[in-house]
Amino acid sequence: MRSNSIVRLLTIAAACALAVGCVSLNGHSQTAKPGPWEVLFDGQSTDKWRGYRRDSFPEKGWKVERGALKTIVGGDVVDLVTKEKYDDFELRLEWRVAPGSNSGVMYRVTEDYPEPWESGPEMQVVDDIEGADGKNPLTSAGSLYDLVAPVNKTLKPVGKWNKLRIIVRGPRVEHWLNGVRVVEYELGSDALKAQIAKTKFKDKPGFGLARSGYIDLQNHHDEVWFRKIRVRRLTAN
Repeated sequence: MRSNSIVRLLTIAAACALAVGCVSLNGHSQTAKPGPWEVLFDGQSTDKWRGYRRDSFPEKGWKVERGALKTIVGGDVVDLVTKEKYDDFELRLEWRVAPGSNSGVMYRVTEDYPEPWESGPEMQVVDDIEGADGKNPLTSAGSLYDLVAPVNKTLKPVGKWNKLRIIVRGPRVEHWLNGVRVVEYELGSDALKAQIAKTKFKDKPGFGLARSGYIDLQNHHDEVWFRKIRVRRLTAN
């Protein structure tokens, strides 16, 4: 009886340890199950999007061209944001830029500030060859803009489509570019705070703090295309 009791106690202890091990910092589960995919852009309809801090789609700043959302250069310079907010999610899309062009995809964006980048972290979209930001690893394609440089990335030539994937689970974020994870970091970590202190974000008290927010496609005055945009929410197991 004593031996069986010890076995039962050890089994219970192991189960408790496993349960505790599944919880990450800030109480968020490290494991998550995906919900169904939601199409944010099907190549035609812009119903899921509006302008940042606006009620409608900015037709003078963006248009649909050959199945992609495209900036109108010289038009209304405004970012696109989703109409719905997302907290934990997986986003997938394809992007391409014209020579020298610059853009980005932000997430957990709020509308509490004049500009989206004041709240939302950004996965950089840029021409690494001719774009000014592409020459700095911290602001090159795939980076967490100005904060974390990408590693092991393969970027398609200008004019070709690149595949983007962003995974956000609680404070943990991953950037994927063309099937390779190029950035991994934790919001609120000491390492990230140290980097923020060296950049323009240090003067933005709400940067990277929102638990939920909009997905943002940046209009940076340049020519950029986005297509095959879909997202799925991640819920704790």
